[in-house]
Amino acid sequence: MARFHSPAVLLLVVLARHVAVAAPSDATLPSFAGILSKTEPAVVNIAVVGRVEEPGEPENMQDFLRRFFGEGGPRVRRSLGSGFVITPGGDIVTNNHVVQGADRIRVRTASGEEFDAKVIGTDEKTDLALVHVDASHPLPTLAFGDSDALQVGEWVVAIGNPFGLTQTATAGIVSAKGRFLGAGPYDDFIQTDASINPGNSGGPLIDGSGRVIGVNAAILSPGGGNVGIGFAIPSKLTEWVIGQLRDHGRVVRGWIGIAVQPVTQELARSFALPKPEGALVADVTKGGPADNAGVARGDVIVRWGDHAISSSRELPMLVAGTAPGTRVPVGVVREGRERTMEVTVGTLPSERAQATAPRGREETGVAQWGLALEPLPPAAARRLGVPGGVVVAGVASGSPADDAGLEPGDVIVQVNRHPVTSLVDVRRALGGNVRHALLLVRRGDTSVYVELTR
Repeated sequence: MARFHSPAVLLLVVLARHVAVAAPSDATLPSFAGILSKTEPAVVNIAVVGRVEEPGEPENMQDFLRRFFGEGGPRVRRSLGSGFVITPGGDIVTNNHVVQGADRIRVRTASGEEFDAKVIGTDEKTDLALVHVDASHPLPTLAFGDSDALQVGEWVVAIGNPFGLTQTATAGIVSAKGRFLGAGPYDDFIQTDASINPGNSGGPLIDGSGRVIGVNAAILSPGGGNVGIGFAIPSKLTEWVIGQLRDHGRVVRGWIGIAVQPVTQELARSFALPKPEGALVADVTKGGPADNAGVARGDVIVRWGDHAISSSRELPMLVAGTAPGTRVPVGVVREGRERTMEVTVGTLPSERAQATAPRGREETGVAQWGLALEPLPPAAARRLGVPGGVVVAGVASGSPADDAGLEPGDVIVQVNRHPVTSLVDVRRALGGNVRHALLLVRRGDTSVYVELTR
């Protein structure tokens, strides 16, 4: 008897036969044995001993027992991390947080040799450090690869000492590039699902050719262990920072004296920009390089030299990597027209003055925006370097001010590009049927633009 099949069943049969024929019989996962045999000898364990002097740090049971039995003296911090050798003479890369505050650093190599290490230089802004050991013979080394050429989806290997377990290797892929974690203006992390755990900090992230394309630095985990989201500092940034530490003992960054913020869709509309790109200048340091070149608050920087600026996060990295004294043509959009200004890059100051607005007692509401405001005392205005302003004393939950990200303590110094020095100025600017308002807000030692919408 003849047997009939529906078209769907016939299609499934044909596909199954095609897959069976096309699938390679010898398909295997990649082996990292060759890469590890070349790279693991250059990865080291770093043990740190330091004193804990923070007065507010919680006391653990060991601290309590030492205090109960009368054993005085400072509390001692012991920690483990990782690192890797980059020169035969004993230069080692690790994280700043691994060696920060150390009284003694002990390095153990893959072959079991141990050395006391000294710190050559550290950089808190990128969490990198360079330490050195004196060895009687050349040490095995690792070379840097090109993190810019790295692609999402490529296989990578993380090597380190998680939980004190030496010479541990884990493999995964590059999950994302250019991750911003909010650690600072120079965030630019590689995200990977290769297991990174406490103790891996400072170890290398290795590409398929056995080169370092990142320095393992952080994990994102609610419980403190690996959940498949780890972060590494890109090799391009690492090479530049380590070169600075080797040459100067510190990082010498370019600086032009501005604070920038992202250009959102709302801000692009307020500044008559065709699309939300560039870096909006929220503040300019008086007498700084940008100020001297004519850059003003409210300008949008769209080009740094030959590099187009699509995101505000790109600009700090480009400025920092430019040698002080260099003249750079900067493309700026002001009032809808682009112009070019020549900025001579200065040196980033090591410390910046911090200023905060005081909180007064009397509160006056601007109800339709969800704001409670109060006058800015003259002494506070002088400390902040502004002619006047109004302090945000409170923000109603779910209000337009809350949606825009305003915070108590913010100081409003402009509304719709016009200075405000009193509560009357702000009430007049935000009153009536106004539906949108562009505020310039002083927050600590920086300024930001905020778009209010009702």
